[in-house]
Amino acid sequence: MKKISILIPCYNEEENVVPISKAVTAEMAASLPDYDFEIIFIDNDSKDSTRPLLREICKTNPKVKAIFNAKNFGQFNSPYYGMLQTTGDCTILLCCDFQDPIEMIPKMVEEWEKGAKIVSCIKTASKENPLIRLLRTVYYKLIQKMSAVDQIEHFTGFGLYDSSFIQVLRGLQDPTPFLRGIVAELGYKRVALPYTQAKRQAGYTHNNFFTLFDAAMLSFTSYTKVGLHLVTLSGIFLACGAIMVGLVYLCLKLCFWNEFSAGQAPMVVGLFFLHAVELFFIGFVGEYVMSINTRAMNRPLVIEEERINF
Repeated sequence: MKKISILIPCYNEEENVVPISKAVTAEMAASLPDYDFEIIFIDNDSKDSTRPLLREICKTNPKVKAIFNAKNFGQFNSPYYGMLQTTGDCTILLCCDFQDPIEMIPKMVEEWEKGAKIVSCIKTASKENPLIRLLRTVYYKLIQKMSAVDQIEHFTGFGLYDSSFIQVLRGLQDPTPFLRGIVAELGYKRVALPYTQAKRQAGYTHNNFFTLFDAAMLSFTSYTKVGLHLVTLSGIFLACGAIMVGLVYLCLKLCFWNEFSAGQAPMVVGLFFLHAVELFFIGFVGEYVMSINTRAMNRPLVIEEERINF
């Protein structure tokens, strides 16, 4: 009997952990009765009653397992680490807030049985804020143009992964893994399934500008060189422009010594502009340096505090 692992990362999801554990169990019993399964929750140091509820679920259902992180290790490390702990012939990653439709599980398994090593679920529509949706679309188009790897648009990580791919993930030893980029990069046989992302069933999102910016910078620094090329080319063009302006100013001053007086305004404006450009690109290069530094330190993905039913 084949075994399916369902990994559910969570953080402050006290309103969702019990309903989703019941919903996934019911879906497996109804749609995939010929498969064994395990449900693994990995909790990223929740501050509400998520952990006590998970303990109760694990007591009543031996198929449910839980990993409690010692602290919050971020939105990328925790799910990635959880995938490495699964024992099934395939692993399904879905979020805890019901935005990833549970009814997609049998569809993913069907494609997997046909030979797909990865089944990526693509958000073709979403009930999220239209402005956020637009910004995400622009971001995906931008990273697609800049990256040497053919990135997957509107892919959040929700999908099915064969155990052979999970084994590859175990061997990567990447302290800052970006799963969406890794899926696109490694070239396994992949099938895409469209779905409409629902609204959260309960609670509120923990994503904000800074978490989204962190995700964007991680993908930029991991899969593009455009930022560094842009810094170099901009430096060359601005230096050439500054030399040209200086020569023109010198010629005008020599030819019209008494009549020409540009004042200090152009110089002040030019200095502010150049310094603004410098600060922008110093920050951009800093993102690359920080990414390199994190990888060089090679810290653990996650430190566990407790695990249940393993």
